[in-house]
Formats: sequence, C-alpha cells, structure tokens
Amino acid sequence: MLDRTAARNVLDKVKAEGRQALTAPEGKVLCDVYGIKVPKEGVAGNAEEAAKLASGMGFPVVMKIVSPDILHKTEAGGVIVGVKSAEDAQAAYEKIIASAKSYKADANITGVQVQQMLTGGQEVIIGAVTDGSFGKLVAFGLGGVLVEVLKDVTFRLAPVTEEEALSMLDGIQAAEMLKGVRGGDPVDRAALADMIVRVSQLVNDYPEISELDLNPVFATKDGAIAADVRIVVDYNQPAPRPRPSQEDIVTAMNRIMKPKAVAVIGASAEDGKIGNSVMKNLINGGYKGEIYPIHPKADEILGYKAYRSVKDVPGTIDTAIFAIPAKFVAGALTECGEKGIPGAVLIPSGFAEAGAPELQEEIVKIGQKYNVRLMGPNIYGFYYTPANLCATFCTAYDVKGSAALSSQSGGIGMAIIGFSRSAKMGVSAIVGLGNKSDIDEDDLLAFFEQDDNTSIIAQHCEDLKDGRAFAEAAKRVSKKKPVVVLKAGRTSAGAKAASSHTGALAGNDKIYEDVLKQSGVIRARSLRQLLEFARGIPVLPTPKGENVVIITGAGGSGVLLSDSCVDNGLNLMAMPSDLDAAFRKFIPPFGAAGNPVDITGGEPPQTYKNTVKLGLEDERIHALILGYWHTIVTPPMVFAKLMVEVKEEMAAKGIEKPMVASLAGDVEVEEAAEYLYQHGIPAYAYSTELPVEVLGAKYKWARGAGLL
Repeated sequence: MLDRTAARNVLDKVKAEGRQALTAPEGKVLCDVYGIKVPKEGVAGNAEEAAKLASGMGFPVVMKIVSPDILHKTEAGGVIVGVKSAEDAQAAYEKIIASAKSYKADANITGVQVQQMLTGGQEVIIGAVTDGSFGKLVAFGLGGVLVEVLKDVTFRLAPVTEEEALSMLDGIQAAEMLKGVRGGDPVDRAALADMIVRVSQLVNDYPEISELDLNPVFATKDGAIAADVRIVVDYNQPAPRPRPSQEDIVTAMNRIMKPKAVAVIGASAEDGKIGNSVMKNLINGGYKGEIYPIHPKADEILGYKAYRSVKDVPGTIDTAIFAIPAKFVAGALTECGEKGIPGAVLIPSGFAEAGAPELQEEIVKIGQKYNVRLMGPNIYGFYYTPANLCATFCTAYDVKGSAALSSQSGGIGMAIIGFSRSAKMGVSAIVGLGNKSDIDEDDLLAFFEQDDNTSIIAQHCEDLKDGRAFAEAAKRVSKKKPVVVLKAGRTSAGAKAASSHTGALAGNDKIYEDVLKQSGVIRARSLRQLLEFARGIPVLPTPKGENVVIITGAGGSGVLLSDSCVDNGLNLMAMPSDLDAAFRKFIPPFGAAGNPVDITGGEPPQTYKNTVKLGLEDERIHALILGYWHTIVTPPMVFAKLMVEVKEEMAAKGIEKPMVASLAGDVEVEEAAEYLYQHGIPAYAYSTELPVEVLGAKYKWARGAGLL
C-alpha cells in the first residue's frame, strides 16, 4: 500500500496557497510516494548552499529556479545545465535568480534546485492531461523540445495496465528508436512501462492534477529516470455526469426500443405533418403493439382512438414519440413523467442547436426528476426492425438484418437509410441521437450488447459527451460484437488550454485515435467506410490466423491489392515452396506464383476455380483476396457463380474462410459484384481499396476480441 499522506499534504498546501502548479521539489515528493524515479536533488536558499549541495552529490549538476509563479523555467532563463564546480554553482545561482527576477519581478522565489545531471540514453516524455470528454489520459512520446514539433505522442485512458503501457511504446512513429538503432542499446521497456503505469495511477488517484509532465525521462538499457517533473492542478473539477446503473440503462432501453405500447404526442390526420408521418409509419410498418395518438381536440386519428393527454390513456405506455413544437415539449414531458413512461423520443428541433439551451436544460431536469430517458431532441427518430417499429417520420424500413447503426446528424441518418435500402443491407436498428441531451452512444452500446438481433454496431458521432463512459462500454462490448465509429470533426473533445508539453499535444485527433483503439473500436475514416464495414463485417467468417493470400487475374490489381494490405495491417503470407509449387501447377509459365498469385488474364474459369479451391483447402492460408479481370474467356457472372460454387462446396466440408473480391472490368462487373456479396463474398466493382478495408476491419475486430 502506498503511504499517500505526504502527497496529500503537498496538494493541500498548494490549494491553501491558491496556486495552480507544484514546484519541482513538491513534484518530487509525489514521485517518491509513487515510486517514480527522479535524480538526487536539493533546494538552495543562497549561493553557498548551492555549492555545498552540488559538491555533495557530485558534478556535473543541473540548476533550476524554484518558483510557483514560473512554470516554464527555461523561458525565464531559470535553468543552467552542466555545472562542473563549486565556483560555477555559486555563479549559476546568482545568474538564475537575476534572470528569474528579470522575467517576472514579482515572482515568489523559493530558491534554486540543484539536481544530479543525467546523461545518455533516449529522451522520452511521460505525461498526463485532463480531457473534457475522456477525463484523465496518460501520454508517451519522444522527449525534449521535439515533442511539440513532431507531435509523435500516444495516449491511453488512465489508469493503464502494464500491457497497455507496453503498447504505448509501440504506438509512436519513432518506436524503432527505443529498440536501439545503429548499434545503440535498446531501452529497458519494462522500466518505461512501469513508470507509465505509476504516472497513470497518480493522476487517477488525485483528480485535481490536471496536467503532468516528466520531460525528459532518460531511458537506458538499465532503467528509466525522470529529469524534470511539472505538475499543474485545478481544484475546480466538474462534477461527474450522473449515470444510471448498467442494469437500469438496459431495462429502460429495452422498453424504449422494444415497446409494447407507443404514444404519439402531436399525432395528426393531416398529410405533410410530422405527427401524421409517424402515425403512418407505425401503422404501415407493421408494428403490432398498442398505438395511442395524443391530440388536444381530435377523437380519433387514422382509425385509432385519440387522447387529450398521455395521462388519459388507460394502459401502460413504454415510449412516447414527440411531434410537437419545442415550446410545448416540457409540459407534455412532465405528463409523461407523471404517467411513468420510461422513454421519450424527441423529434422536435429548436433546442440547444437553435440557440435555446434553456429549453434543453429544462427538459433534461424534467427527465431526471421523473426518470424518463430522452432520445434527442432534434432527431429523425429510430427504427427497430425485429419489432417492425418505425418510430420516425422518415420512410418506413423493412429489410431486417443484424447491423445496428446510429447517427448524431439527421443528414447522415438519411444517408444511412438510403445506403441500407440501395445495398439491400439488413438492419436491426437505425437510431438518431441529435443533441444527445440524455441518451447517447454508450446507452445504445448497452442495449445492442444484449440484443440478440444485433451482431455489429456502427455509430456516427460529432462528439462524445462522456468519452470515458463510451470507452468503457466499447471495451466491454467489442469483445463480443464489432463496434465501428465514424468520428466527425477530427479534434479533441475539449482539452483545456495547456500549461504543459503534454497538454499542448492533447488538442488533436490523436486522443480519439488512441482511446478508440484502446477500447477495441474499429475506426471508419469516411461515411462510406462506416457503411461498408457495417454491411461487410457480419458477412465474413472470423479468420483463424493472419496469413492472407491474393489470387488475381491482373498483375496491376495484385500490386494495388498488396498496397492496400499494408495500409490495412494485413499480413501477406510468405509463400512456402511446396504451396508455391502447388499453385504453379494451375497457372501458365509466364504467370507469377508467390503472393500475389497472378494467374494472368487469359485463363479460363477452371484456373480461378483450381487456385481458389487450393487457397481454401490449405490450412496455412487464413483469408483470400480475389482480383478479377474482365475477359471474354471468363465473363463476370461466370466468375461470380463459380466462386460461390467453390465457396459453398468448401463450406459443405466445414471449411469457411473470409474471402473478398475486387472486380475490374466493364459495367457487367457490377452485377457480378452484387451476386458475390449476396452469397457471402464482399465484392466491389472498380475498387482495390474497399474489399481490403473491409477484410482489414474484420481482422482488427478479431484481434481486439482475442479471437486470433
């Protein structure tokens, strides 16, 4: 157990003095408590003390100003390195004090820190920052002044495990530098990982630490030691966002998404009204539950008895769909609360997005008071196809499948609906989240995690209101089902203006990149990618290993497919000599074996069949990428039907491997690609990138879920 008394005393003293930063000696106290190695040091109050301290610890030494008012010591001329004698130490003391007073005349100066000078090894930075969405993050990168120039840094949610800390060492572009280059010694990875773990624990234990820098940390083959520590504090941390328990989230979401009875507040018999479209979608979509139109004057709407208020409805209501102007929502929502309705689907706009945050704050308070979960406002509603539920004013959607999609934007939601219809992609759900006044992506993850009708979750978001809650949910869910995220607006969710090197780096998209990866999420780079992943990942069987083989009828396609494999983290199998010889039996002498296997363009259908069958039968090969070239000898549909035939023949023998296909040719390849897709082979006309991206996404999920 750590004795945290000394650390607590330091932080309480800093708070009492109204300071925003610790001095270096105070930072050392915290490092000592957490076992973070720092050099020998002491604080001198005059030049003679400086000389005595330096002589005691041995030369050379580094000398630094100690002042709570001077955070960036180098800028103030407050650092002198390589002090080699007692006389030099005295002179350095006087110079540092003079420079500090010149930099900030009213600075409170405690003295000058005299520190054992470290040399050699690789300079790295280990730090921590507080992000507005993700909370405490620990960071690692190359140290020194280059860190802010190169921005070669990686982040993880704090606290981290040893395994996560080790992954950070490989997560920077300059990872090879740590392994020793040009005869240099590799660094002690275990020591660096241990320091990262300890820093992450420190900032997790003390929420008031908003930023921390160990820069530079000298990493050698024998260990790691931090030459400088900088700690910034903020005692005005925001209160944690109120979150229901996991059990309560699932209970409420099940009633909202799979309701036995729905009320439509603002139901209308008039064409062109949102309340009319919602009613028609519920009826025409085949929803079998109770539908209660709510209208202040009507007796019936579209053949259903109408009620003045939800409180007049005799039975239980699970979900209320709002189709009334924003100004009337609060009153109707209060009635929903009094009725005990667990969920409100708020289609109306005119809230925070329209410059009326007070209206949104009001409905949030009502929702919290009555325990009503709010979806929206400013949304298109949602679909849940297993229940034939179209709780939306958009077109009714009835192609059932296992992909659940959500979007923060209505426009993106329409694109999702359109693509799903065009590609005949079966969905279990399409959900609009809009302003996310309450229900957000992690609530949906909790629902879809336990929903037997959903096998993949794909989400578009512009921000994550609670990135930490999302990351924790995604980490759990992605072990069972793929989670794909398209993050729009590639900037941080709001790291504060930074006082540290680490903080200065936190305002970029790298935080999302690294935390999503840490959470097992597959990140889509475009809307098209999000949609293709949602469609393609469930179609592909899970690979049993990393060996990928390309079989192509066109050398040019083979090169581009190979490039895509590298871009998507796929391992092109080094072809064993016996397997190479086996492939060569089927291809002409001028074809190229190896990997890619180039069968050339003039080959008959049988060559495609023989080589693909061999690729499926050999246990050393785990996935196939097919590159088809349109020829008179093997027309597109002949190729497509033959590939499906081979796939099904192998499946009958219990052999199933992921296969994707790229088709180059005239317009007939479009029909062939669609035929292949409908029979379990994701195929794309005119693209060598998309099929490999889909296969790469399947591999990312399988690796993250520990299935390879």
